[in-house]
Amino acid sequence: MRKFVRDAGRPLSARVTRRGFFSRISDGVHGAALATLLSDELFAASQAPHPTVATDLRTRAPHFEPRAKSVIHLFMNGGPSQVDLFDPKPELKKYEGKQAPRDILTKIEFADEVGGLLPSPFEFKRHGECSMEVSELLPHFAGVVDDVTMIRSMWGESFNHEPSLFLMHSGRRMPGRPSLGSWVVYGLGSENQNLPGYVVLDDPKKLPVNGIQNWQSGWLPPVFQGTRVRSAGPPVLNLHPGEELASPLVNAERDLLRRLNHTHSEQRPWERDLQARIASYELAARMQLAAPDALDISQETEETKQMYGLNREETASYGTRCLMARRLVERGVRFVQIFIEYQIWDNHSNLEESLRYSCGKTDQPVAALINDLKRRGLLEDTLVIWGGEFGRMPLSQVGREGSAGRDHGPDGFSMWMAGGGVKRGHVHGATDEIGHKAVEGRVSVQDFHATLLHLLGLDFQKLTFERHGLEERLTDQYPARVVQDILA
Repeated sequence: MRKFVRDAGRPLSARVTRRGFFSRISDGVHGAALATLLSDELFAASQAPHPTVATDLRTRAPHFEPRAKSVIHLFMNGGPSQVDLFDPKPELKKYEGKQAPRDILTKIEFADEVGGLLPSPFEFKRHGECSMEVSELLPHFAGVVDDVTMIRSMWGESFNHEPSLFLMHSGRRMPGRPSLGSWVVYGLGSENQNLPGYVVLDDPKKLPVNGIQNWQSGWLPPVFQGTRVRSAGPPVLNLHPGEELASPLVNAERDLLRRLNHTHSEQRPWERDLQARIASYELAARMQLAAPDALDISQETEETKQMYGLNREETASYGTRCLMARRLVERGVRFVQIFIEYQIWDNHSNLEESLRYSCGKTDQPVAALINDLKRRGLLEDTLVIWGGEFGRMPLSQVGREGSAGRDHGPDGFSMWMAGGGVKRGHVHGATDEIGHKAVEGRVSVQDFHATLLHLLGLDFQKLTFERHGLEERLTDQYPARVVQDILA
């Protein structure tokens, strides 16, 4: 005490030494860090109520009248070739074998395997009342083009799979951000409280590139993460309880848990993760009754099974997932995503053989899904999306075993949508004369995301989540727009 009295009249610079400053400053840092970590609990009683954040699957009102209520995303991982499927380029025959322009050669992943310009070996014909040009590889899709909007002017930012997959699913070329389906369910909830709002039907053979990160919820509450459902074997692991109890006892047990959880949560209104965890546990319990029925395709007629190709080995796997997707949206699931066999669209070599294989597995089930939704009156409210993370180059890639293929092409590729408020029998945008770069009606991945949210009645600028003081959104800080030209 005597020391403090003695120092009181001295200047601050004389009272505080350099050694003393650094020996005591850590106390303040530790205290500030502790106060930050405990701020919600320390000041919960005196603060204004915490902003409401969605932590469950209850249906939420859109920002405006939606055109679609649900989404089926047919994700063709690997990068389908636009110039061989949807975007015919007869000019390539004129330049066959010639060296590609310099702006293409600077954006090649495998620079030591570059060949000349390569025309498509497949024939294109016009189909439907809209006269849309489609490759011979897709005869079933050719029969539904009058229900489709074809976007020929998509473009991305990377020629590697990993960042392009992150971009297509989360809006950025980096891991850790919420996926597209998670954003949708965060914004709208789900119409069926007994099933997940976001379901993923991946291929039983292997996970896609980036694995489960493709459907993660990131820093959104975990209840919005994609729920992986298998199309072979038990659809959901550990779905049934290990010990069967009488229904009254099970109901009493769940009611007690619900009340205990509710009391625990009310005392901690700032704990978003706690609320989301409770919602996930309660959903898991309800799924024990609802999921087996929703995923049981044996209830379908033989005519429906054959329409999806379940009677053929080539199409049975993907057809099963397409049929399961229809059953899920029919029951109010908001977002269903289907992945295809590992990288079958990544046609670096053996272009003809590998594309015939990819189209043979998917063409019939995809067309069946469109027709089935339409005949059941579901297509108007369901937005179906088909596309990959990028396209392919209009030149050949040589040097690998077998015949030539195509390298990755992010600067111009095709994607199509059907139902859910988009125009029918419409082609939007164009690439240059050889199919390399989008030049008319360009649509970025962020534009695609903004348009999808718009069709669901969500404003991409208002659908936000507060994180570290920032208002995060799916399109991040990138410029984005709703592509009005494709809206019905």
